Amino acid sequence: MAQYNYLTNEGYEKLKHELEELKTTGRAEAARAIAEARSQGDLSENAEYDAAREAQGLLELKISEMETIMANARIIDESMLDASKVAILTNVTIKNLKTGKEMTYKIVSETEADAKLSKISITSPIGNGLLGKVIGDIAKVNTPGGIMEFEIVNISI
Repeated sequence: MAQYNYLTNEGYEKLKHELEELKTTGRAEAARAIAEARSQGDLSENAEYDAAREAQGLLELKISEMETIMANARIIDESMLDASKVAILTNVTIKNLKTGKEMTYKIVSETEADAKLSKISITSPIGNGLLGKVIGDIAKVNTPGGIMEFEIVNISI
């Protein structure tokens, strides 16, 4: 059974654009690199040719993975979300009970996760540990560094 990938419309469009770019420009560049390496003579001892073929294989793997993600994508309408508890696409402000520091994260799918933009994956230890919590709850999250406790300060869309 396929695992669904929940995306915002923005995330879906970004993924679609990136996939199209890889299929057109990426494939053309890979073909050009192979042709250039092939023109250098004997292929049996041509490291550039081997590297170009390997790069093409990795490109095709990435394209295949992205096509699978898009095939299993479910676009979520953010206007239909409920901010009474932590769920995918909600913004949650948490307070680390050990340090007292507050942080705000958006809970997103794995494909949209970006720590620099404070977007954490629903499958990450913290993201998963916050799911279903309401304001005032204490979430005990099992992380690689040990158990951390967070208080849910605010939830918004």
